[in-house]
Amino acid sequence: MKKIIVLIYGILAYIVFLISFLYAIGFIGNLFVPKGIDSGTEIEFTTAFLINIGLLSLFAVQHSVMARPVFKEWWVKIIGKAAERSTYILLTSLLLLLIFWKWQPMTTVVWNIENSALVLVLQIIFWIGWAIVLLSTFMISHFELFGLTQIVDNLKDKITQAPKFQTNFLYKIVRHPIMLGFLIAFWATPTMTVGHLLFAAVTTAYILVAVKFLEEKDLRKALGEKYLDYQNEVPMLIPFTKKKVNASLLSNPTK
Repeated sequence: MKKIIVLIYGILAYIVFLISFLYAIGFIGNLFVPKGIDSGTEIEFTTAFLINIGLLSLFAVQHSVMARPVFKEWWVKIIGKAAERSTYILLTSLLLLLIFWKWQPMTTVVWNIENSALVLVLQIIFWIGWAIVLLSTFMISHFELFGLTQIVDNLKDKITQAPKFQTNFLYKIVRHPIMLGFLIAFWATPTMTVGHLLFAAVTTAYILVAVKFLEEKDLRKALGEKYLDYQNEVPMLIPFTKKKVNASLLSNPTK
């Protein structure tokens, strides 16, 4: 019965993720959804700014802390290994939905492109960004990334193997194509408002800091020389900007 509950829990967590992911596309693009990033009644600027920064900061703390190996080791003892990833996905998705719900519009226009051809180009780039995000998850292990592999293995009394280090397709071009896709989607807009700019700027800063100083540190520790070689050969986020770095310097920055 416990395994069935974990299975149902993991499936529900995945469904909530899908809802938050699809809503994110509409929210950022002001498309299809009842409330986009520029929807709603605008309140006093400082109040809106503080609320929005608070929402993004809450997401950043949860997303970063729960992804750290030390936290995972402690959390697994409470929630169980099979449900650990699903719980992370569920809480991340719920916080995203909270951001979409409570986001305060700041509608002063920073730029507005009226050229129809350029508008179309930016709209295409916007969708390319989201496609990169989704496709990149399947280039490694989509179902393991979102906790489904773990809950199915648990049902079958199997131990989920640690994910293998893979550099398929887009991962040969940049080390973090999922993050690259998000950055493209966040910035590719023909009409940029102050609120949209705040969202894009803060999330960009968070991605750069989290990837460079948290995620990559964990990956180097877990994978050792294999990841150091990968860093040396493939750029972090900007394609075709490979810069050769001595691997020994990456492993010992004090040299």
